[in-house]
Amino acid sequence: MHYTCEIDIDKPRHEVVKLFDNPDNMKYWQKGFVSFEHISGEVGKRGAESIIKYDFGKRKMELIETITFSQLPDEFHANFSTKGVVNIQKNYFKEVNNHTKWISESEFKFTGFMKIMAFLMGTKPFKKQTMSFMEDFKAFAEGNPKYGE
Repeated sequence: MHYTCEIDIDKPRHEVVKLFDNPDNMKYWQKGFVSFEHISGEVGKRGAESIIKYDFGKRKMELIETITFSQLPDEFHANFSTKGVVNIQKNYFKEVNNHTKWISESEFKFTGFMKIMAFLMGTKPFKKQTMSFMEDFKAFAEGNPKYGE
């Protein structure tokens, strides 16, 4: 399963990337975010691994983030793994007239029972979740945070 989402942010790229690259900011734009814990490798560099925890009420989720490529301010790629699912994500940040275009390419790979669930659900809920995070990040970056402290 593969899809691409885009959003324009009314801030210069260097400001957007600075906010995006700081895990302490995740609570301001990722609904359900609980914690981010670096576990191995050089922080922010290829091969670094972290545990990201979410709480969606009845559903708790723990992901392992593995950075696969980082050349900020232009690109940041990472794999996010949990039981039965790997999300391969490539993020691109383009400077456009003192604004930023954030392009996120997502590819999901499923195993076991999650293969069946993914087939039944299709891409729509995954793309909707990605766009929700991107819209909330935009609000945060532009000074209109919805979540966090």
